[in-house]
Amino acid sequence: MKNIFVKGLATAALCSVLYGFNSPEVPQKQKENIEIVMNSNLSIEEKVDKILMQLTLEEKVGQMTQITLDVITKGENVFVSDEPLELDKKLLEEAIKKYKIGSVLNTANNRARTPEKWNEIITQIQKVAMKEIGVPVLYGVDAIHGTTYTAGATFFPQQIGMAATWNPELNRQGASVTAYETRASSIPWDFSPVLDMGRNPAWPRIWETYGEDVYLTSQMGIAAIDGYEGKDNDLSDPTKVAACIKHFIGYGSERSGKDRTPSYLPEIELREHYLPSYKAAIDAGAHTIMINSGIINGVPVHASYEMLTKLLKEELGFEGLVVTDWADIENLHNRDKVAVSHKEAVKQSINAGIDMSMVPYNFDFAPYLIELVNEGEVPMSRIDDAVKRILKVKMELGLFEKPAPKKGDYPKFGSKEHEQVAYNAASESITLLKNDKGILPLSKDSKILVAGPNANSMRTLNGGWTYSWQGEKTEEFAQDYNTILESVQNEFGKDNVKFASGVEYKHDGLYHEEQNIDIDAAVKAAEGVDVILLCLGENTYTETPGNLHDLYISQNQRKLAEALAKTGKPVVLVLNEGRPRLISQFEGDMSAVVQTFLPGNFGGDALADILSGDVNPSGKLPYSYPMYPNSLGTYDHKPSEASEKMEGMYDYNSSLPFQYPFGFGLSYTTYEYSDIKISSESILPSADFTVSITVKNTGKVEGKEVVQLYTKDLYASITPDNKRLRRFEKITLKPGESKVVTFELNGKDLAFIGADNKKLVEAGDFKLMIGNQSKGFKVSESISF
Repeated sequence: MKNIFVKGLATAALCSVLYGFNSPEVPQKQKENIEIVMNSNLSIEEKVDKILMQLTLEEKVGQMTQITLDVITKGENVFVSDEPLELDKKLLEEAIKKYKIGSVLNTANNRARTPEKWNEIITQIQKVAMKEIGVPVLYGVDAIHGTTYTAGATFFPQQIGMAATWNPELNRQGASVTAYETRASSIPWDFSPVLDMGRNPAWPRIWETYGEDVYLTSQMGIAAIDGYEGKDNDLSDPTKVAACIKHFIGYGSERSGKDRTPSYLPEIELREHYLPSYKAAIDAGAHTIMINSGIINGVPVHASYEMLTKLLKEELGFEGLVVTDWADIENLHNRDKVAVSHKEAVKQSINAGIDMSMVPYNFDFAPYLIELVNEGEVPMSRIDDAVKRILKVKMELGLFEKPAPKKGDYPKFGSKEHEQVAYNAASESITLLKNDKGILPLSKDSKILVAGPNANSMRTLNGGWTYSWQGEKTEEFAQDYNTILESVQNEFGKDNVKFASGVEYKHDGLYHEEQNIDIDAAVKAAEGVDVILLCLGENTYTETPGNLHDLYISQNQRKLAEALAKTGKPVVLVLNEGRPRLISQFEGDMSAVVQTFLPGNFGGDALADILSGDVNPSGKLPYSYPMYPNSLGTYDHKPSEASEKMEGMYDYNSSLPFQYPFGFGLSYTTYEYSDIKISSESILPSADFTVSITVKNTGKVEGKEVVQLYTKDLYASITPDNKRLRRFEKITLKPGESKVVTFELNGKDLAFIGADNKKLVEAGDFKLMIGNQSKGFKVSESISF
């Protein structure tokens, strides 16, 4: 496909005319550029080299400059755009003609636009870019669970929910739909997936991750890259986008748990738990990468030559485009105080290995960088390397040939077909954590009280990055979908369902503010019902606005839970939250607990189907749900961090008493594990081997089970982790049906990072664990690699 695409560029001049990007005023340089791309005997790399030779220093630096859309729209200032949205012709021409900018991101006024408006805006931008420079603009957005800033787009569970499906194929499908609908919005670059590790429950971006385990994250990341870019990473496919893995590296490891605060991360830990997910995505062909906004061991990552050049570009062999996060070059001066001026910040970051600056509100970056090159402070070779990476992505995306699509090119946008994938993802993500006396599923004629601040909100179902950055505009765009209350009414009948919130969020304030506290009204409404559906959790947030000081669920919500439990009615607690807010103060009073995470626009429908038994829950936790704020940890802890009671659970006096363990999730059926086998009980450290297990559905309904294989290194030169996830597979079993699940492994899967910061497989005793089955085996010799 890529060779066909290269030859197809011979028609670029004709296509430019057809799509309105050519004119008699086109500079001679553009004609020469088009002449180059018309030469079908040249590879993409050769074409990039030829175009690079014809660009001036100003045009090269412009390619490295990215501004936000508000900068070039009509409005009272650079931060506010007029509505209806229009580009300011003078500002647009200044940005491209004077500063030669090569990239634009984001939406304007922090709100979603229709596909038609996106096409109109981006087509206008591309016309000016092709006329003035001959190189198209690369437009990017954070389409992290669907096409965030496009009205009518299909929205999926946030990444933490996709991880809870433990179904990489479903994640691939979701990413593929998102890619299609992002390209339908004329946008070819998606700042997704997040491959940061969600290992601190307090971090406000944990819901943007695939959870705490590096293997699960890696597999989900590979699936996302395959969905966004296609399995062959052929970006000339007009239904695919360039993926941007983020945020390299160690983001989320902050000591405080608050966003963008310092991390103190030994290299052994960085390589063991934070690097593998990025390596997996790079090996999967991801074209671009975004950098961690934070500081590791006192050094801002944006200024780290060791991280960006030595590790990322040289050791990992990343050949794609490296882009900053929002204003992070300026932050080297403004916030992190490692650069005495903005100009010095530009020098540090570009020399460290940054290729494109997400500026985003001014053009200072460009003149500073030009000065630095002319002064010999930034070598021309560094500029050329950066611009080649940028041009290659643009060329592989087919933007030289077709800078923007035509209206109507994407008939499946927002289709029922796409919505079905989103519903499937929501239904497989929802995780049943407690079900005393089998209270769930509920009878269809049950009398139900629906209560809690999350019961009647589309905003909370979706979370942040939904129609707007913090998700506060969701209600404006999502009225055609069902809240939990509306879905339960549809499923069980309006006459059978009462509603009394008891607590409400202050939707025009900060995410954690609550109002209209009327617990007595909720208690009174419980009279005459069979069961209470209590919907608690969080309002929407992301990044720094989501920082918190107390991981316990809010005291208003706790009081509501306790009061409703005292009615004597069984309470089904439905959690709708971005991170695991602590519920240990009242969890014992709940008859059932269901974790929905942030399931998207179809989360209410999926939950109602699970509550009624139409769908058997199959989600599993992608993180360890903590019980206390001073007992935060992960399942792959060191032995001294917890005294084991049984595999996966801990004594009350343990330092890690989890409310629910990693990988946990109940079903409406039961499964029996038996006959664990390993192909050899003594393996070579680089040899392949297989592990098999028989799984049987011993219940009365069909179910989906996630078969999880863990290994335990009994003794090692570095204190081994408690256990490590090595493989998993989600299977479907009918009642009474058995399947043999076989996993293929290699001795290198047992490796850990040794004292010299290199991978090591050591000879010794190991243990396999699948379900309640375990088996010992040996590694016969040691290797380092």
